[in-house]
Amino acid sequence: MKHPAKKALIILIAALLLGSLATWQLTRSKAKNGAGYRTAELTRGDLLVTISATGTVEPEEVIDVGAQVAGRIVSFGKDAHDKTVDYGSLVEAGTVLARIDDSLYAADVTQAEAQLMSNKAGLQKAKADLNQAELNWKRAQLLGSSQALSQSAYESYESAHTTALAQVAVSEASIRQGEAALARARRNLGYCTITSPVKGIIIDRRVNTGQTVVASLNAPSLFLLAKDLTRIQVWVAVNEADIGRIQPGQPVTFTVDAFPNETFTGEVGKIRLNASMTQNVVTYTVEITTDNTDGRLLPYLTANVLFQLQQVRDVLQAPNAALRWSPPAWEGEAEPGKKKSGIKESKKASSAPEPGKKSGSLWVLDKDRKPRRIAVLTGASDGTNTVVESMELREGMQVITGIRISETEKSAGGSPFTPQFARGNKAKAEK
Repeated sequence: MKHPAKKALIILIAALLLGSLATWQLTRSKAKNGAGYRTAELTRGDLLVTISATGTVEPEEVIDVGAQVAGRIVSFGKDAHDKTVDYGSLVEAGTVLARIDDSLYAADVTQAEAQLMSNKAGLQKAKADLNQAELNWKRAQLLGSSQALSQSAYESYESAHTTALAQVAVSEASIRQGEAALARARRNLGYCTITSPVKGIIIDRRVNTGQTVVASLNAPSLFLLAKDLTRIQVWVAVNEADIGRIQPGQPVTFTVDAFPNETFTGEVGKIRLNASMTQNVVTYTVEITTDNTDGRLLPYLTANVLFQLQQVRDVLQAPNAALRWSPPAWEGEAEPGKKKSGIKESKKASSAPEPGKKSGSLWVLDKDRKPRRIAVLTGASDGTNTVVESMELREGMQVITGIRISETEKSAGGSPFTPQFARGNKAKAEK
C-alpha cells in the first residue's frame, strides 16, 4: 500500500512543478512583450546639488560661570525683570547671579585687617627705636673712643643703630605682607558674590539654594551663559568623503523639527581640523553661521542641513531609477544591447564625454512595445534626478524604470521551483 501512495505523491509534485513553470514562463512572456513596464517621464527645470548632514544648533559664544571659592549657596540675584535668576533670564554685565555664604571669608578679612594694624604699630615702634638709636649713635660719634666713652660702649651704640635700621625695614616688609593678605582676603570675600561677566541669557543653572560648592583644582560650574543669541551657529558632522566639497562661505539651508515648515539659511563659517572617528567613520565638524535676530532658534535643536554645492537651471532631468535599469537577458538571446537580442538601441555618441560628464543609458518603449536603448551623457545629480543630454530626448518622454509585476505574479514568486498549491490540491497534499 505504501508503493501506490508514493507514486501518487510523485505525480502530484510533478504536476505542481509543471504548473509553476507555466506561470513563470507566462510572467516572462508578459514582460518581454512590454506588457508590464513601469515608466516615468523626463522633466525640465532647475536642479540643486546638495550634501545632506545633521547638526546641532549652538550659541556662538558660551561662557561657563563658575565659583573660585567653596561654600553654600545662600541666595540668587535678580535679572533684568526683577525676577530671581533662572533658566532663560536676561542679565546685564555685573548682575548678581548668586551669593555664597561669606562668614568664613569675612572673618579672614577681619583677621587680616587686625594683623595689618599690628604690623603698622610695630613699624611705629621700630621707627621710634631707630630715632633713639640715631641720637645715641651721633653722641657716641662726637665723643669717640676716649676716657668719657669706652670702646665697648661705642661699639654698642653703633650696633643698636644698625639693628634699629633693620627692624624698620622688617616692619615695613611685614606691612606690605599684611596688605597683600588683606587684599587676598577681601578678594575671596568678593568671590562669594557671583556676577555676570557679560550681557546675555542664562542657558543653564546648575546649582540650587542650599547646595554646597567645592572649589578645588577646577572651578565648579554654576551657570551657563550665552552672550548673544541673535548670532547662532549650527555644528554639523560631515563625512570625510564629502568634506572636500565644503568651502567657507558656501550657502546652506537647514530645517529644525520645532519649525518643520520653515527653511533657515546660513553659510559655512569654519571647518574644524580636529576630526573624530566613530566606528571607523571619520567626520569633521563644520560651523555654520546664521542670523537669529527673531530669537526663534533655540540652543541645541537638531538641524537637518543641506550644503548647496551646485545649481543648474533649465536642464532635462531623468529619475535615477531609470538610469540604473536595464532589461534582463532573455533565454536563447544575447546580452541586452546586442543586435541578436531583438532589443533596439540608438546609435552611440561618437564623441567622448565632456569633463565632468559620464556615459549612461536610458530605455524607452518603441512602437512594438519593446525596450530601446538611448545612449546619454549624465551630469549633476541631486540624489533623486540626474541631468541627462541626448539629441533623442525631449521633455515629457516616458523612460523605463522597472518591470511591473501583478499580485498574481508576486504570489507565484517568479520561480518555477516554488510550488503554488491550489486550495483543492493543498487539501489533498495535507491528507
